[in-house]
Amino acid sequence: MEKTGPKTELRRGWTTGSCATAAARAAFHALHRGDFPDPVTIALPSGDRVAFSLAMHDLGEGFARAGIVKDAGDDPDATHGALIITKVTRNAPGAGIAYRAGEGVGTVTLPGLPLPPGEPAINPVPRAMIAQAIQEEAQALGVPADAVVEIAIPDGEAIARKTMNPRLGIIGGLSILGTRGIVIPFSCAAWIHSIHRGVDVARAAGIDHVAGSTGNTSERAIAALDDLPEIALMDMGDFVGGMLKYIRKHPIPRVTIAGGFAKMVKLSQGLIDLHSRSGSVDLVHLARLAGEAGASDELVAAIPQMNSALEALQRADAEGIDIAGIVAAHAVKTAARLVRDTDIGVDVAIFDREGKLRARTPITTAANVTAIA
Repeated sequence: MEKTGPKTELRRGWTTGSCATAAARAAFHALHRGDFPDPVTIALPSGDRVAFSLAMHDLGEGFARAGIVKDAGDDPDATHGALIITKVTRNAPGAGIAYRAGEGVGTVTLPGLPLPPGEPAINPVPRAMIAQAIQEEAQALGVPADAVVEIAIPDGEAIARKTMNPRLGIIGGLSILGTRGIVIPFSCAAWIHSIHRGVDVARAAGIDHVAGSTGNTSERAIAALDDLPEIALMDMGDFVGGMLKYIRKHPIPRVTIAGGFAKMVKLSQGLIDLHSRSGSVDLVHLARLAGEAGASDELVAAIPQMNSALEALQRADAEGIDIAGIVAAHAVKTAARLVRDTDIGVDVAIFDREGKLRARTPITTAANVTAIA
C-alpha cells in the first residue's frame, strides 16, 4: 500500500484473509479460463476494492493455484513475508464453496472458537471474502460458483509455534485471519484476537480461573503456583485492558493478572496497555507508593531520580519495605474496575525475573473497589 499521510505515518498492510481471497479469485479464473489475472482485484469488508500482484501461479489437470506474499506493512506481524497459496478445484454442481486446510494451515480441535472442531482454521470473515470474490468471478465468467478452496502457507506450522494457535487447539499451522482485510500497524489485532479466542476456548472447557501474564517468566510462575492447565493461561502481553474488557462481556469467575514489577507499576498508575508506547513508569507515582508502604523520606525523595523501577525495588528491599505489595494493591484496583458491573474476581501477582513471587493480592471485585473508594 502507498503511504498517504505524513512521512511519519506507518504503512498499513494486508491480512492473511485478504491475500488468500485474492489468490482464490485468480485461481478460480484460471481454472475456468486458463490464464491468471495479475494484478487481481477483490473487495474488502468495507467495500473498498484493492489489487494484489501474484507471486506465483500454477495450472494443472483439474486445479489452479495462485500465491501472494503477505505484506503486513510496518506491523511486526509473524506472518509478514509469508507466501499465501490458494488452490482451487471444481466442487460438485450446486455444492457451493468448500474450504480445506493445506500445508501450514491449522485445523480446529477444541470448542469455543468461531468454527467447530474439525474445520480448517479459515475464519468467518475471510470465508465470506473468498465467497464474494468467487461469486463475482463466477458471474463475470458465466459459470457456477462451485469450488473447493484449499489454502496453504509453506512454513506455516513453524510460524504457528510462535503464536497462540497450539494453545487454542489449532493444530498443524496458522489461522487465516482478518476482520477488515487490512493490518493496522501496532494495533496488534492478531494478538488481541488470540487472547479473545483463548478466553472463548477456556469458557467452552468450563475453566473457572484463568491467568493473563505479561511474559513467559510470569506465565510459568503463575501456572506452577496455582496449578493451572495450559488452556487457562492467556498470553496477555501488554494488553491487560483488551483481555479484561473481553472477559467482562464473556465472564470467567476468576482472573489473575501476573507480571513483573515494572509492568505492574504501570497498571497501578491506571494504564491498561502496558507497552512503552502507551506510557512509561511514573517514578513520582512510585515514590508516593513507597511512602505509603513506609519508606524513609530519603528513599521517597530519591525514587523520582532513579533510572528504573527495578532500582526502586532494590532500594526498597534494602530498607525492608514491601513496595511490591503496595504496587499490587493499587494495580488490582485498576484491573477490577475494568470488569465493572460483574462479580468477576480479580487478583494480581508480581514475580521477579527469576519467577519468585514478590506480592499477591486477595481476590477483588469491582464492587469491593467501589466500596473502598
